[in-house]
Amino acid sequence: MKRLAFVLSVSFFLIAGARAQDIQYSQYYANPIYLNPASVGSTGMSRVGVNFRNQWPSLDQTFLAYTAYYDQYFDQINSGIGLIIQGSSESFTQTQLFEIGLAYSYRLQLSEKDFIQAGIQASFVSRDALFDRVILGTQLDIDRGVILGQPGEAFEGDSQIRSADAHAGLMYYGEKAWFGVAAAHLLQPEISYLVDNSNQLPIKYSLHGGYRFNLAPGDINDYFNNVDQERSVAIGFNYKHQGQFSQLDIGAEFFFEPLVLGVWYRGLPTKYELPNNESVVSLIGISFDSGLELGYSYDFPISKLGLNASGGAHEISVRYVFSSKDPRKRYFAPLPSFRY
Repeated sequence: MKRLAFVLSVSFFLIAGARAQDIQYSQYYANPIYLNPASVGSTGMSRVGVNFRNQWPSLDQTFLAYTAYYDQYFDQINSGIGLIIQGSSESFTQTQLFEIGLAYSYRLQLSEKDFIQAGIQASFVSRDALFDRVILGTQLDIDRGVILGQPGEAFEGDSQIRSADAHAGLMYYGEKAWFGVAAAHLLQPEISYLVDNSNQLPIKYSLHGGYRFNLAPGDINDYFNNVDQERSVAIGFNYKHQGQFSQLDIGAEFFFEPLVLGVWYRGLPTKYELPNNESVVSLIGISFDSGLELGYSYDFPISKLGLNASGGAHEISVRYVFSSKDPRKRYFAPLPSFRY
């Protein structure tokens, strides 16, 4: 009983702390508006996509996250407009996060293939939780090894939080290189469910960029003639800092038309701080000429949590870019995760 109470109590506070941090998607460039609102309209056309993440499925308590978005670029006003819906759910406290946001970006053309985009996003956020299974530390009698009262009855607070939020970002991209900065949660909304406690969501700062190397094209035999097969390698990084936490994703994606293969490392293994080796991510995807792109990635944990205990993390991305018959509009930001 004593061991059970300890595990339940610690689990609650770990989950509460984790909820104060944003979701980390492995295919972050396949989730462009979530990464940086300045990426709205970066294809120069219309784009729609969805992302789904199932983290640590082997644990008793599941954590699911999803994103759906649409964006459109308007040549007449050099601007992009996008809509994003994102959320997550956690089964222990039955916590549900839902956010819907409207994003706008403005593009400044520096040269024929060099651009700077600035973007901003305004959002409505809903947080709901059910604490009927939560045991607080004040309910634990350590001397006798018993729980005082029933789970959930010691909780005093509001299980529903509604708030507004805002995000902003800046991005440069050219024919082969890209670089961006973003700041999320500029309004620092309240996230504490306890009546006697105030806890605002810290601003998340992110720095991301990369470079694409074009390789010698190959040949594809379509039974009638040979056509060039695009081949390239894109390297990229995404550094995030939120509150007391920092994280880095760095890796590469190989595009052998139509196949995409990627490998990423997530962690900050420095000798100045506690080692933070989280996972190695593998990716496989396919990019069709029609504009449809599919991706699947799996996180192999390299932390003490382990693969057997956690089950890693599964992530799926689906994206479609609407084609344009005007060749002047067929220019894409050279981001990895299927080049857009």
